[in-house]
Amino acid sequence: MNRIESTTIDPRALGRVAVLMGGSSSEREVSLMSGKGVLAALQARGVDAIAFDPAERALCELRALAVQRVFIALHGRHGEDGTVQGALELLGIPYTGPGVMASALAIDKHMTKRLWQCEGLSTPAWRMVASPAQARGAAHELGLPLMFKASHEGSTLGLARADTAQQVDAAYAEAARFDAAVLAEQFIAGDEVTCGVLGEGAGAVALPLIHIVAPGGNYDFEHKYFSDETQYICPSGLPPAEEQAIAELVLASYRTLGCRGWGRADIMIRATDRKPFLLELNTSPGMTGHSLVPLAARVAGLNYEDLCLRILADARLDSGTGAVPGARP
Repeated sequence: MNRIESTTIDPRALGRVAVLMGGSSSEREVSLMSGKGVLAALQARGVDAIAFDPAERALCELRALAVQRVFIALHGRHGEDGTVQGALELLGIPYTGPGVMASALAIDKHMTKRLWQCEGLSTPAWRMVASPAQARGAAHELGLPLMFKASHEGSTLGLARADTAQQVDAAYAEAARFDAAVLAEQFIAGDEVTCGVLGEGAGAVALPLIHIVAPGGNYDFEHKYFSDETQYICPSGLPPAEEQAIAELVLASYRTLGCRGWGRADIMIRATDRKPFLLELNTSPGMTGHSLVPLAARVAGLNYEDLCLRILADARLDSGTGAVPGARP
């Protein structure tokens, strides 16, 4: 299991920091929880950090506030999809997480899976559907059970499962409530795990895997953020060789999309042969009390406050400017 070495970071070298939280996406409430946690952690480490909600203030105000770098604690559209990253590029303010292109690719489940498939990385078979008739066709072609997903949403929003032909139309409709682009994905029965990543390129490191065990196998929005019934097992208890293989798959998926800074991939391990399948990659993971990257980092020897500081120190622009020397994993 990887241990993350601590890095000495001078909070004064980070300058004034804005923690972007809230926003206008369907994940606003989760983002506020993440942002408040990050803000408190950075302030506790002596960072000159302030809260900033782009749903309530124009991003151009960041310049007037003399902000020198940004911690993006936004989730979903207009925060995790390359749009706010592009605005910060124009403002010249370094930010945490992947750049414009990687963010835009990763939030689009369809494009993500196409790239992974081109690189030979395992991901469940899928079809894009735009009507109940196409959804029924996908069910006939891919088989049941079938997962229907809003292609540009996260946090299990716009996610529905169809176990029978009679459930297909309703499952499609649920996903379509959140996004006109709906992905129908082959269901993989088995263990669900997630794997966080810190860093960039050859220097990126995988955090310990977390095995997720939700009541009745239903890892929905409630069980993800508010329930205390969901079990998060870390260390995962998987055989070391299996965990290592999954970590290598996740790192390959992260690098394929051009990610940097940090992220988290979700994986299903097929019960019949223990083959792992990539589901999606989150480029602005949650930082709430139920979030998984902080849990894995803690197991790897990095507490919540130091994790926030490390991610912030690696903030940069697509041009490469902004990171604090020596701050990368």
